[in-house]
Amino acid sequence: MAVGLSAAITFKPLLRFHQPHFPKSTPTTLPFSPLKTRTQKLSSFTVCVLMQDPKQGTQIKIEPQEEKPLPQEVFVSPKLAEKLARKESERFTYLVAAVMSTFGITSMAVLAVYSRFSWQMEGGEVPWSEMFGTFALSVGAAVGMEFWARWAHDALWHASLWHMHESHHRPREGPFELNDVFAIINAVPAIALLSYGFFHKGLVPGLCFGAGLGITVYGMAYMFVHDGLVHKRFPVGPIANVPYFRRVAAAHQLHHSEKLNGVPYGLFLGPKEVEEAGGIEELEKEINRRMKSHKNSS
Repeated sequence: MAVGLSAAITFKPLLRFHQPHFPKSTPTTLPFSPLKTRTQKLSSFTVCVLMQDPKQGTQIKIEPQEEKPLPQEVFVSPKLAEKLARKESERFTYLVAAVMSTFGITSMAVLAVYSRFSWQMEGGEVPWSEMFGTFALSVGAAVGMEFWARWAHDALWHASLWHMHESHHRPREGPFELNDVFAIINAVPAIALLSYGFFHKGLVPGLCFGAGLGITVYGMAYMFVHDGLVHKRFPVGPIANVPYFRRVAAAHQLHHSEKLNGVPYGLFLGPKEVEEAGGIEELEKEINRRMKSHKNSS
């Protein structure tokens, strides 16, 4: 059944007038009452008109459309635009430095390991004890650096070396900060150990080489998680989606908020420190806040 377009027309009330009524009288008698006119009010009524649309067989319903407000233009002040451009330039500068140092250090470390063991095995005899000592101390030094960094962070950086570390707890102006000097300080023993182990044979040089390699690996991991993931000095890609790294980033953010009296002072074992300090609830809140902020920004 085809349904058309319907419309309703409403008529307003009308007044029906009556002719005046004269009473019967004799020819000699005139009416002394004034002329009266009676009116009767009619009720309103509605006429519905059905119009069929020959092209469509569905009912057409016409409704008034609400006026949508026009989108307002967002104006950015020149000062804010300059600040955003400066921040973007700082992120790019640090990203270039991080990528170049990472590829440079990684390539040199791989080349050094390959060259050293190739040189050690020139006589045909494989120095198994030296190789095992090198790789074992690499892992040990990488793990030991976390405990060293936690102790130094608490006993030195927030104490006698606060005048240098304070720059890390303030809004940064520029791509670098005075606190970055600590990365160079930690690189000095790593370079010394790698150099000694690279140019000498034997178990002790092998252990020194492994220690220097472990410090280097820890420094690279620290840079990506601490500087990239936590403080967003450069993008880190899929690292941000690793659940444990989310907890690490949230725990370190609690350190900067000082909600737990500075805990945690470590980085990779930061969630464990927070748990020992009774801050699990605060840690979960910070994780949810960072996830919500990441969703809103993406």
